[in-house]
Formats: sequence, C-alpha cells, structure tokens
Amino acid sequence: MVKIVIYHARQCHPKKCTARRLGKFGLAAIVERVDAIPYGSIYLNPFSAKALSPADREHLNQGISALDCSWETASLLFKRISPRVEDRCLPYLVAANPTNFGKPTKLSTAEAVAAALYILGEKPKALNIMDRFKWGKTFIDLNRELLERYSEAHDSSEVVEIQREYMTGD
Repeated sequence: MVKIVIYHARQCHPKKCTARRLGKFGLAAIVERVDAIPYGSIYLNPFSAKALSPADREHLNQGISALDCSWETASLLFKRISPRVEDRCLPYLVAANPTNFGKPTKLSTAEAVAAALYILGEKPKALNIMDRFKWGKTFIDLNRELLERYSEAHDSSEVVEIQREYMTGD
C-alpha cells in the first residue's frame, strides 16, 4: 500500500479541494505542517529539474507527498521541503477538473497524485482515486495515451523525450 501525504495550506475553497476529499475517503493523510512530509518520499514538485518516471519506484516505499497550496506561495514551500525528499515534476498532462479543464499542467492535487501513481505502476490505486470525482474518468481518458507511455518509460530522460515528441508532434 502506497502512503500518500498531502500538506494542506488551507488556501483553497473547501468544497472544491481535492486534497481534502482524498483525506475524507482515507486515500491520503492530510497534514498541516511542512515538516510532516515524510523524509525520503517522492515529492511532487512542479519546479523540480527531474521528471517522475517508473525508475522512481525505488523511492515509493516512503510514499508520495504533495502540496495543496496557492501557486503564489508554492515556490517558497517547495524550497523548504525539497532537501528532505526525492522531488520530481510530472510530465505534460491535461487537467480535467472543472476549474482548469483542458489546461495543460494545471492539475488538481488529486489529478497529480493519481498521475504519479499511474506512472509508478500503481494503476488500480490511481483509478480508485479518480473514481471519487465526477470528472475523474475524463482525466484518465484525456491522458491515457501519455500515462501509458510514461508508465512504460525506463527513466526520467525517456519520459522527457516522450513529452517532447507528443508536444512537437514528432
């Protein structure tokens, strides 16, 4: 069982917060202190220089961590956490959440966690997370081809190459 820990900064609308919903269903532990992010976990950080890939499964024993906060404060929080964790950015994916539908890389916390799980070979858990949202199946359907390709990559550089090919149409 993969442990999911989400730092919740209480900066979003409570009824729209996907992180809180994951906590409500027991799919993630919601923490309110940055130092509660587990040491050595795979930390989803959009500012990371390294893309998440199946090669990161070796770090999965400490779980996956994410931040649920405003983009205005995100970079400061990411800097405070990054030295303690294996930070990785997600490759190109398109959001299906109602707030950012169709926007590349504007994923909700639930979409980001599900995408990470899918890429890391935890597809049933990813689908279970997305089943909690009306638009969850749409997220998987919109990104299925990329998620499958990313999940079959060997390492970060191959994920980046798949992303580049997709974006340039090569």
